[in-house]
Amino acid sequence: MLFLLLGCEPEVGPAADSAPASVDTGETGDSAPVETGDSVVVETGDTGVVDTADTGPDDTETASAGWRSALYPKDWTPAFTDADGHFLHDFSYAGYHAGEVALPSPPPGPTFSVVDQGADPTGSADSTAAIQAAIDAASAAAPAVVDLPAGTYRVDGTLRVDTSGVVLRGAGETSTYVYFTQTAGLDYAAHLTFAGAVHEGADHLLSADTAARSTVIPLADTSGLAVGDTVHVGWTITDDFVDDHGMTGTWVEFNGLWRAFFRRTIVAVSATDITVDVPLRYDALTRDGASVRVATGYLSEVGLQDLALSNANDWDTTWETTQVHAVLFSGVQDAWVDHVSSWESPLGGGYDLMSSGIEVLDSRRVTIADTTLAKAQHRGDGGNGYLFEVSRSNEVLTRDSTGSAGRHNFIQNWDFGTSGCVWLRDTSEDGRSLLASWDPIGYPSYSEYHHSLAMANLVDQSVARDGWQGVNRQDESSGAGHSVTQSVWWNTTGGGYLRSLQYGDGYVIGTDGMELHTDPTEPDWNNSGQGTAPEDWVEGEDEAVTLEPQSLYDDQLARRMGR
Repeated sequence: MLFLLLGCEPEVGPAADSAPASVDTGETGDSAPVETGDSVVVETGDTGVVDTADTGPDDTETASAGWRSALYPKDWTPAFTDADGHFLHDFSYAGYHAGEVALPSPPPGPTFSVVDQGADPTGSADSTAAIQAAIDAASAAAPAVVDLPAGTYRVDGTLRVDTSGVVLRGAGETSTYVYFTQTAGLDYAAHLTFAGAVHEGADHLLSADTAARSTVIPLADTSGLAVGDTVHVGWTITDDFVDDHGMTGTWVEFNGLWRAFFRRTIVAVSATDITVDVPLRYDALTRDGASVRVATGYLSEVGLQDLALSNANDWDTTWETTQVHAVLFSGVQDAWVDHVSSWESPLGGGYDLMSSGIEVLDSRRVTIADTTLAKAQHRGDGGNGYLFEVSRSNEVLTRDSTGSAGRHNFIQNWDFGTSGCVWLRDTSEDGRSLLASWDPIGYPSYSEYHHSLAMANLVDQSVARDGWQGVNRQDESSGAGHSVTQSVWWNTTGGGYLRSLQYGDGYVIGTDGMELHTDPTEPDWNNSGQGTAPEDWVEGEDEAVTLEPQSLYDDQLARRMGR
């Protein structure tokens, strides 16, 4: 287990959310709010019941020629719950505009060429000022497109987009190349940033506890709230909340702070409640000061597409930096990355990235599609080598993408407040951690849930050649503790290491050749299963090839859209 010991590094970073222990809400009917005891309000559809064991059906229930999960029958609805309280969330809301529309192709508005602003497509001269000038011109005319024609562009500074409707578009991943050279002053920052300025309004306190899967939120006062408002639903990380999860002395970083767990849009308002567009992913308790806050200042309709980028640099200089991202999306909604690749930097000695690739932070409804990130230089502790990173964000869809030769290729990281995210048809390979700049080999490292109770996420039809895990990380990373709950691995293949030790309920449905670990009593150096009983639901081990449907997200989206 030495490699597990070395693979859990301390982290630093920003701050955010968490969630309460679940309650038994019983059966509900016909999409109406009902009282279910303990002042919990639920809005769901019909509830189906099946009789299964706590850890999933017997092997005899997985037919060799096509089988369905006992939790996902042909007549499944988002309210389906088995006799023991197991259920699958509706994950179909992930992505750009909740997956309901395709990514814009082409994006709308006039085009502003960076070459017209003086950018050098040969890569000989610094093009920072010219590209930023094109961004500024597009911002004044938004929606608009910043065009980077075929060529190579050297950027010695940083670039920033802070206006909705601005898209950076190249001529293709094998035609437009951008490489960044700056190393100083970029710790916990990025070379290219898309950033909103999100502000929260006053609290509208919940008038009753509200259960996971509800879309109706009862409020003591709905005045000032309107259909179309973006709102944050959250609560304070109280001592009771921490104790409920057995995390006293471990969860300390954010105690006493209010955290935005769910980022939603109001679709209806009455005198006593609001209805939001996406169900809650966890129980919101009045005990913890659960409330709704109007949020303004998100960027929307921003994107990055059809180009290759890199920021790898001198090896020793890179190892003196921490968490340098190539791209950061912060405070955005309905945004995207499409057909972007990393490439070997002219300065990086065969590497693509200094440390980290793309981070999505404090955001919602983002799609990252058909993107490949690889070969990070700094894969040491302190949060380096994260290729696809999601922090404090909801309904982010990462699909048809590959992470290779990072530390944690796909990762949820830092603080409370990540939920409803989907990794679909992604490939993780060659994840390795390095002890220090002098370590050329390192040790295995996996894609993972990394921090503080990520809720109701889905890894779907993905390939893990290295591994993917979600466990109780105890005191690692400033007290990450229970890293995940109510999340699903669905149709996982690749022959790597799959470790699901989730708080409360977790689900592994359909695998092929994975080294599977779900026993919370299995000994390891960090007691990673402590407090994670009962054992997560396992169904269809080595039967992924005949699982129906092959993609849970695709099928749920088709059901919701009536396709």
